[in-house]
Amino acid sequence: MIAARRGYDDPQLTFRGHENWHGIDIHRVRSIQLGKKSRWRRVMTFASFLVSCAVRLLLTPRHDVVVALTSPPLISWLASVFTRLKGGRLVFWVMDLNPDEAIAAGWLERDSLTSRLLSRLLLVSLRQAHTIVALDRFMKARIVAKEIVPEKIEVVPPEPDPSMRFDREGREAFRRRHCLNGKFVVMYAGNHSPCNPLDTLLDAAKLLKDRDDLLFLFVGGGSELDKVKETAVKLNNIRWLPYQAPADLKALLSAADLHVVVMGDAFKGIIHPSKIYNILAVGAPFLFIGPTESHVADLISILGTNGLGRHLHHGDVAEVAQSIIARAAEASTRVRTTRTLSESAAPSRIVAIVEAAAAGVTPTRNLKAAARASAAHS
Repeated sequence: MIAARRGYDDPQLTFRGHENWHGIDIHRVRSIQLGKKSRWRRVMTFASFLVSCAVRLLLTPRHDVVVALTSPPLISWLASVFTRLKGGRLVFWVMDLNPDEAIAAGWLERDSLTSRLLSRLLLVSLRQAHTIVALDRFMKARIVAKEIVPEKIEVVPPEPDPSMRFDREGREAFRRRHCLNGKFVVMYAGNHSPCNPLDTLLDAAKLLKDRDDLLFLFVGGGSELDKVKETAVKLNNIRWLPYQAPADLKALLSAADLHVVVMGDAFKGIIHPSKIYNILAVGAPFLFIGPTESHVADLISILGTNGLGRHLHHGDVAEVAQSIIARAAEASTRVRTTRTLSESAAPSRIVAIVEAAAAGVTPTRNLKAAARASAAHS
């Protein structure tokens, strides 16, 4: 595994340059880490990491399978060059799509030279990949629209942390520590970015500013956090906290009375709101603000959540406010019912994809071959 030596969100964090963790050989390369507070800082951080990663790859021998993710942008292209030059097969695990995301966010002009170049490099990665893993059907459709054959795309949604569950003691301790007792806590936890526009939720907080029993808690960081801080200065019903330690995640999510999941309308098939899985695991009600067609909308309408989820749209400020009021009114009688999507079996499916790539077949073809062999044997 090749990674950076400094923390992504907190550049002050440093890690060992080389480590063997449970049999996994980890090489952490040096790079400039300027954080995520501005676009140029991100560009410099990403660029320096890519240069260091390229140097590390030059010293790395051939591997049977290379698994590349999508952050930072171009990392999958480096992997495609590595497998083309040194051999092996590429499994491209798509967590988000760039430059599609940057264009949808308004960071890049669709027809600019940079956008065209990045789109071309993404296409090279997709074509070079032996297998592509997409997180939902909308992401697969967007990849297919780039003239990639659908047969080599596997849809594998993420799963919650296996240890994730409702933590009553953690909830009470977290709420005491942050003075949340006596409040109906509406929580948005995660990345604050243009991909997750928070205007509708913030406007709903303004409508409900006179409700002393309601508190809007924003947890995380990103380029849009300043907007939350500016609104919090004007309203007493908004608070914010930085990203919490992984060990505290269960208590954090359990502390909310209502979670909010947000996805921008333009980002269908580009990003995947994976926070929904841990929210379902702790059994908290949630409100989804996003496009009519999306993976979370699918979960609400198809999988069923025992009334836990409600889907509204950007701009539905009054409806969001009314939904929060209704949830607060029924909070004392609601019994938490955890929901998991264990039928996805994401870890085992990813392992199967990697093993199939090593054997030179896609998982789909591998399953068909196994079925034919079984039929011939019987």
